[in-house]
Amino acid sequence: MVMHLNAISPFAVVIICVVALLVFGPKKLPELGRAMGTTLREFKKGTSGLLDDEVEKKKNASVIEQKDLEKENK
Repeated sequence: MVMHLNAISPFAVVIICVVALLVFGPKKLPELGRAMGTTLREFKKGTSGLLDDEVEKKKNASVIEQKDLEKENK
């Protein structure tokens, strides 16, 4: 059975949090949360940079195509 991420019920999230609290303890959870937040933030920055590069490549390609068409029309 395939379960999608958005199919997780609030009750399941509470159970996961309780298990994490039992496994890692109350002192380690803030550190783990902070580390996960930092990791997610860096991942977003990295993927944003990749997307920006792709947009820039497409812009450059369209400018080059326009210049080529202008040369052919002259």
